[in-house]
Amino acid sequence: MAIAFPLLHGLPLLVSSSWRSLLSAISRRRVLGIGSGAAAGLVVSLIASAGAAQGAEAHDVPVPDSFDEVYRGRRIQGWPVHGSGHHAGHEDYEVLVDDVELHVMRNADGSWISIVNHYEPLATPLALARAAVVDLRGANLRPFNH
Repeated sequence: MAIAFPLLHGLPLLVSSSWRSLLSAISRRRVLGIGSGAAAGLVVSLIASAGAAQGAEAHDVPVPDSFDEVYRGRRIQGWPVHGSGHHAGHEDYEVLVDDVELHVMRNADGSWISIVNHYEPLATPLALARAAVVDLRGANLRPFNH
């Protein structure tokens, strides 16, 4: 036995009884759940691919210039260096506050963090050194041995 379901423009679709039982078992809630799950998966994949493209662009960001200045009575210096150890093969940056190394690291998005400002990414090592001076509030920077 076949049942006719109307389609667009009045053309009927004939569905056999075995398909009818399958269609009646699928509720609207299940169809909406499957559809929203597929849409969510699509959104996540689009965001991930956009993030990967942005990460690839971040590696093209040039290394900042050297600096040497006195900021709030503290001498801050910084310059690019070729990486060694676990940074081998990568462009690195050395920053000193009153001749003591401030350990800095470049994030994948091109921002910079330091041992003092670990949760405050900044645009340049100079901005990072200035923020560290402010956060130190006159305290001496201790050497970081990793």
